[in-house]
Order: sequence, then C-alpha cells, then structure tokens
Amino acid sequence: MARGGTEVSREQVLAYRAAAQELHRPGRAAADLAVLDLGVQDTPYGSARLALAARGAPTGDDRLELVWSMRGAPHLHRRAELPELAAAIWPLDDADATRRLPGRIREGARLGLAAFRVTADAFAAVVTAPMARGDVSRAVSDRVPAELTYDCEPCGARHISGALFQQAGLAGGVRLAVSGRSATLAPLSGWTGPPERAAGTDALVLAYLRLLGPATPAEVAGFLGTSAGALRGVWPEGLAEVRVAGRRAWLPADRLDALREARPAPGVRLLPPGDPFLQARDRDALVPEKAHQKQLWRIIGNPGALLVDGEVAGVWRAKVAGRGALEVTVTPFDGRALPGRARRELEAEAAVVAAARGATEVRVGVEPA
Repeated sequence: MARGGTEVSREQVLAYRAAAQELHRPGRAAADLAVLDLGVQDTPYGSARLALAARGAPTGDDRLELVWSMRGAPHLHRRAELPELAAAIWPLDDADATRRLPGRIREGARLGLAAFRVTADAFAAVVTAPMARGDVSRAVSDRVPAELTYDCEPCGARHISGALFQQAGLAGGVRLAVSGRSATLAPLSGWTGPPERAAGTDALVLAYLRLLGPATPAEVAGFLGTSAGALRGVWPEGLAEVRVAGRRAWLPADRLDALREARPAPGVRLLPPGDPFLQARDRDALVPEKAHQKQLWRIIGNPGALLVDGEVAGVWRAKVAGRGALEVTVTPFDGRALPGRARRELEAEAAVVAAARGATEVRVGVEPA
C-alpha cells in the first residue's frame, strides 16, 4: 500500500462517493450501474428499486436477481455474476466461518466451514422448485446437524440459525422471489453447487473501496460480515493511503485524482433505507451529529435519507394515501428550512419515488423534527 497520505475533507469524501455511485444519473440501465459491483440491498423489500430510481435507472432489468448475499441480507445482483459472488462471500477459513455465526448455536459454530457446506447442500437438495420460506426452513433444519439448530418455544420445533440459513442460501443455489408480503425461495437455474473455497474476496474489497472509500479494513469487514483480521490475507495491493480528518484510510491508487477533484454535486435525492450511499461503515463521516444518526439509523423501521447538495440533510418516509396516490413526508434535521431551489427539486424527486412504486399521484409534506 502506498503511504504518505493525501489529506482530504469529509466533504470531498462524500462528493467522491456520490459521483462513484452515479447519483448524478448517467442514464444507464440498472444492471450497468457501478453500485451493482457490490449489489443493492433490498431491506425493506422495494428499497432496491428506489435506489436504482434515485440513479435514474428504469426498473425491471431482467439481468438482475434478488439473493441473500452480504451478511445474509437480501441484495440485487447481476445474475451472471452470482457464481463468482458466492465464492467471494464464502468464509475464508474455519475461524472466519465460526465468527460469522451467532452465539445461539455456539457448538454448531465450531463446525466452521462444515456448517456452511452442509447447509448449502441441504438447500440444494430441498429447493428444487419454488417453496415458501417456512417450508424450506423446516426441511433444511431436518437435514443439518442438530447443533446448527435451536429450540423455538412458540412453535415447539427446532429451527436452523437464521444467520446461517441466510448466509448459506446463495451457495445452495437459492434466489428470492417476493410478491406482496410473501417470500418464496426458488432454485437458481444451472447452479453447479457451493464453492470449493473462498475466491475473489479481494475483488469485493476493491469494489467497496471504489464505491465507499476511502475506508479502513474494519469498515470493509463490517460491510462483508467478517473481521479485519480475516481480511488481512486478501487485502489488495495497489492501494493509496488517505487521511480524512487525520484518520488513516485507503483507496485504490487509480481513484486518487477523482477523490482530490471531487466537488459536491448540487441537487436533491431521496435515498431509500439501505441505499448504497448509506452503507458506508464510517457513519460519523456520513452524518456527524449523533442526534441525526439516531433519526436515520433506528433499531426498527429506518426512514430514507434526504440528500441536499451532497449532504444528508434530513429523513423521509412515504405511505399510500388512497388509490394510486403516495404521500411523501420529509423531515429536515433540526427543523431547518429547505432553500427554495431544494424545495422545488424535492417535488420532482418525490415524483421519481412515486413512479418507482407504481403510484400515479404524489403529495409532499415538509414537517419539523
């Protein structure tokens, strides 16, 4: 890694990330957007569609597939890249596999990679046609060692650990098909089985650094669901050290000029919960005020983020308000008034959200915090 350290401001970092993630709307199809190099999280369901719309991409790109990937969370990915992705997110060794599993199955976690492999094999055996998630969970639970399951008192049965279930799903050749409130699991066409070993994790690290850098190993590890120690062996070469407010971080060396020259792009965006821009693990850089962080990242039910001239300036929520109508409510931080230009652009951005959600009418309200 190159040392010395270019000094940059947090404003430059945010401007760089917005440009790298194409929030300027380059007019490209969804699958061609750079954010698909990491995938776009879809929690709650439908938020990935809004994230693509925020970048100007039309919905309905049939080259995309919804699968469990980073940390076992549902993400949209390019279908053609799923075999490589399964290998890239596969645990790096037994110790890494154990760390990725919760304390609820402590004995089972000690199985390490074997826990992931037996679960992936169970998925492949069970999901040969579309099935309800609950049915798959029961069938997979019956096929794995008992120490990978736990007693569920409400239903009087033993269930496989949810974290293991979702982290092993892609390796087992499973995709998600969501319709309304029901989630169906279905087989991926032509799947050849779980990876023999982890491969290509360094490419995911580079993708994070391109899209969400400069960043530290701990921040990248947090996104991938592993540890900084586990990443040491796959940490890429050719990185440049950057200092952000005195803090050491890293970026691909060929992105340094883009970082130095980055300037906040004027404009308003309504980013959904889980948007790629909000996935960076350095939340203090994204949203410096702790009180504002609590508004944006909640224990349950995160709102979306209001982005004004490259800064997170508040939160927003949307709800159905009658047949074909959507009501978007924006809450600027600390009750600050939006400039006239931003208010006008907010109306246009709300229309983008409405169109992505299939609404034909939208009403916008701005309220104090």
